[in-house]
Amino acid sequence: MAKFKKVLIANRGEIAVRIIRACKELGIGTVAVHSTEDSQAMFVKLADESVCIGPAPASESYLDKSAILSAAVITGAEAIHPGYGFLSEKEDFVEMIEDHEIAFIGPSSKIIASMGNKVEAKRTAAANGLPVVPGSDGDCPTLDSAKSIAKKIGYPVILKARSGGGGKGIHMVASEKELCQKFPIAKAEAKASFDDDAVYIEKFLTHPKHIEIQVLADNYGNVVTLGERDCSLQRKHQKVMEEAPAIVLPEKVREDICAKVRKAVREIGYTNAGTIEFMYQDGKFYFMEMNTRLQVEHPISEMISGVDIVREQLRIAMGEKLSVSQSDIKLRGHSIEFRINAEDPDTFVPWPGKVEHFHTPGGLGVRVDSGVYDGYLIPSCYDSLIAKLIIFADDRDTCLARAKHALDEFIIEGVRTNIAMHKELIQQKDIVSDAKYDSTWLEKWIEKRNVERAKQQEKQRKEDERKAKASAQKAKDDLKKLSSKGVQSVKKRTK
Repeated sequence: MAKFKKVLIANRGEIAVRIIRACKELGIGTVAVHSTEDSQAMFVKLADESVCIGPAPASESYLDKSAILSAAVITGAEAIHPGYGFLSEKEDFVEMIEDHEIAFIGPSSKIIASMGNKVEAKRTAAANGLPVVPGSDGDCPTLDSAKSIAKKIGYPVILKARSGGGGKGIHMVASEKELCQKFPIAKAEAKASFDDDAVYIEKFLTHPKHIEIQVLADNYGNVVTLGERDCSLQRKHQKVMEEAPAIVLPEKVREDICAKVRKAVREIGYTNAGTIEFMYQDGKFYFMEMNTRLQVEHPISEMISGVDIVREQLRIAMGEKLSVSQSDIKLRGHSIEFRINAEDPDTFVPWPGKVEHFHTPGGLGVRVDSGVYDGYLIPSCYDSLIAKLIIFADDRDTCLARAKHALDEFIIEGVRTNIAMHKELIQQKDIVSDAKYDSTWLEKWIEKRNVERAKQQEKQRKEDERKAKASAQKAKDDLKKLSSKGVQSVKKRTK
């Protein structure tokens, strides 16, 4: 296949900027599609062409398949890059693109359909030698079937939406009574979020790490892994900070799981970039899901491997072979990504608004992926992620030290962000010393922090109250003294 002359980016924000930059390096023209709300966004300004595809709500713009496809046809785009989120894993969208003989920068619609169905993906993973979590072989259509499986594998269990993703459609269940309560809720939530009410059951692992393997595969059977990422710091199943490599993995364990992943990906017939996510507990891996797209946290894999993942995606979609083999990839150093969100650092409520000042940190090993600038108006209708701070160093200790000064230098004024929370996190012993934190650690830490802050606030309230009473009493006493002196002065004058 010949080199693309023009690629349409079906996304927004920092990831759209990231893709545009990769296209420019390859001499490929770019088309940005945007909502009316994003008309002044950086990605729109950087693209060679732009097309407004609808009003602010994502359902009427970034999720409008026909509008995006029409924009591609009108502008003569030969390929579409979906980024992450939105339509990146919607097989019907990819089918539409394929029907119009436009290249999709990602796997085929058939593969997306197969791996996007969590039940089918689990079966596929097991059939290709990947370890899986004990649970239902398929979905659980009725409460009775769910009870039967839960009784067999033992509580606690977890209910998951078959078509789920992004942390949605997940419910932990500790008993049969709770299963009776949550089963209909889980099905209703799955239907509302994914238009598919099917759910399945897995054994709930109590203290797992979330570890994922980055994969690249071309159309000629060549598959490489770029090491693993530890994504265990999560709040409500949403990743907050990620690092690579996962220092808890012995080298032999790392090599073994990466070899199994490469073999499975090759046999599945997967192409382009993908990520296989595992839970890791007590020295064992358990397949969780495959993300058939570019990940938010892909930069840390780029930093330790030296491979430009988006560039490889483009090359693969143009019919080229991978530019590297597994023997070429020498993982080195350590990298950490901090997701910078426009949100209250204590309540996590999104905080849209005008960015009065945006100053990014710099120096060796400091990278910022963002679509924000001075005066930019952060919309209220999209995800609160506004930047990613990516740190790289020769070792983890230096990486953490570099992250500390980078976070101190990162200045965003006009809106609230979670930078303050990241500063707190990298001072916690569980993170700094051995990285043995699991996927439950962050929520426990937040809860403990909130309790401690509430105690401090109550203590401060009582102290302020005591001081106010003391001040009032002093004023009363002073007034009494003044009144007494006044009376004595009058008595002296009358004498």
